[in-house]
Amino acid sequence: MSGKVIKVGLMGLGTVGTGVYKVMENQRSEFPHKIGAEMEITKILVRENAMEDAKARVRSDIQVVGSYEDIVNDPEIDIVVEVMGGIDFAKKCILACLNAGKSVVTANKDLVAVHGRELLDAAAANGCDFLFEASVAGAIPIIRPLKQCLAANNISEVMGIVNGTTNYILTKMTLEGMTFEEALAKATELGYAEADPTADIEGLDAARKVAIMGSIAFNSRVVLDDVYVEGITKLTAEDISYATEMGYTIKLLGVARHAEGDGIEVRVHPMLIPSSHPLATVNDSFNAVFVHGDAVDDVMFYGRGAGELPTASAVVGDVMDIARNMMYNCKGRIHCSCYKDIPIKAIDDCRSSYFIRMQAMNRPGVLAAISGVFGENNVSIAQFIQKNAVDEEAEMVLITENVLEKDFRKAVDALREMPILKEISAIIRVYSA
Repeated sequence: MSGKVIKVGLMGLGTVGTGVYKVMENQRSEFPHKIGAEMEITKILVRENAMEDAKARVRSDIQVVGSYEDIVNDPEIDIVVEVMGGIDFAKKCILACLNAGKSVVTANKDLVAVHGRELLDAAAANGCDFLFEASVAGAIPIIRPLKQCLAANNISEVMGIVNGTTNYILTKMTLEGMTFEEALAKATELGYAEADPTADIEGLDAARKVAIMGSIAFNSRVVLDDVYVEGITKLTAEDISYATEMGYTIKLLGVARHAEGDGIEVRVHPMLIPSSHPLATVNDSFNAVFVHGDAVDDVMFYGRGAGELPTASAVVGDVMDIARNMMYNCKGRIHCSCYKDIPIKAIDDCRSSYFIRMQAMNRPGVLAAISGVFGENNVSIAQFIQKNAVDEEAEMVLITENVLEKDFRKAVDALREMPILKEISAIIRVYSA
């Protein structure tokens, strides 16, 4: 063993920060064998009003500080872990660390999805590492595989379930017949959903992760504002029941696609996927990501997508990677990979199949009239069900063939003008490879 001790500064001691501390303590005796040096946390940044509590929860020889400059200006600290969350202050701290020549690991998807390029550029300019494996899908390795293991591929698609809260809610709705409100309440009770679950149930959390994965997969910058987003709040038990009857399961999916000669499409929304698809059986708070490459074909990554220790596992894995590089006087080896400038496709120019559930008048010729509207707008029908007829009204459910979004929207606008149609109750996209 080298006898070297690599010192780490930890910014934040919340859920993930506590997990990082626990994992690093558990691994202290293993570090000399795994990285060739000892490694330990020496300083932890917390809010002033949390310092006494933090001191009581960590080793007595660790210095708990209230100013980020105490870590930035410490010449003995080589690696900094940022797990505070938020954007502005976290960005300020990370840039200060990088400019001071310290490598940084973060789990901050909000920050990376918006300011990733600036932070990676700062790391490169200062000869540092900036790693963020934990920012997408918690314990599941996906950033490193895309940057390294699958680097020999031209990636055409990255898609999957990247939010455990919404997956838990949809699992309960599908398998136990809960309403959305009941499933959300249960998710909140178990700690899967935050007190304000907006980022999860409206798809924003997943959108940030898809932006990050899309940037890396296609070597072209994708930011949060590029992602088309719909959440799960409008899904009902009726939609799930019909989907099941037609051989599908509903999941909130993030999809990033790029076909050669075409733009990048990045979107997050509920989708019907065939019940035979591996993603259909990914339940509860688990995540899974599918990657399609020209050499590797399909690969799938599956595991816990969040939580104290799963996320900490990914964070500490990055810290160890940097430490190994340091032992061979190598930093900044894996830099920003966005060397292309591929346009982002508007949602209107994307193609999909659609599930549509509507209430229409129960009389001869209605289906023919609806089919005619679809046909006039280049939309073909693949599956159709009619049931629940009551007096003069019937519920109709159909799935279209793969069509342009703008053609489908024109058809829907025309349908809404038809007197025979009482209501369009649901529109959900259907996944097609």
